[in-house]
Amino acid sequence: MSPASPTSSAVVFRERVTPSAGWWIIALFLSAMTSLLALPITPVGAVITPLVVGAAVVLWMVSLSTRIIVTDSSFVAGRAHIDRTHITAATAYDEEESFAQRGRLLDARAFLVLRPWAKTVVRVEIADPADPTPYWLVTTRRPAQLAAALDPART
Repeated sequence: MSPASPTSSAVVFRERVTPSAGWWIIALFLSAMTSLLALPITPVGAVITPLVVGAAVVLWMVSLSTRIIVTDSSFVAGRAHIDRTHITAATAYDEEESFAQRGRLLDARAFLVLRPWAKTVVRVEIADPADPTPYWLVTTRRPAQLAAALDPART
């Protein structure tokens, strides 16, 4: 694994896993609640505090968005990438199976790109003699399409 670098080969799959509308509503509601903390001190702070906190929360949530890119020669998940030659299989899971994969079935050596706002995962099996990581577990909203794009028979 190394920092992600765009490749010149054709893009087969692309997704940006961003927070859903529910996460944005909760974040903005909690930011607005900070006005109640500042109100006893100053009314001006009751207006400024939620704006500053809201802007910080928006920037934070955007920074946690993950990009997933599959090209003919590489797989990029977040800030990491791996050559497709090291991928032996990719398995898509539904919400219930994804929960088990993130919990009781998780191998501590696995590389994780997980976000709480995407409930499904794809398990990408890795066979790289220089890397002890057995697989990557990546959250996605389109698990079947990602698994199909990563299919080793496709290359």
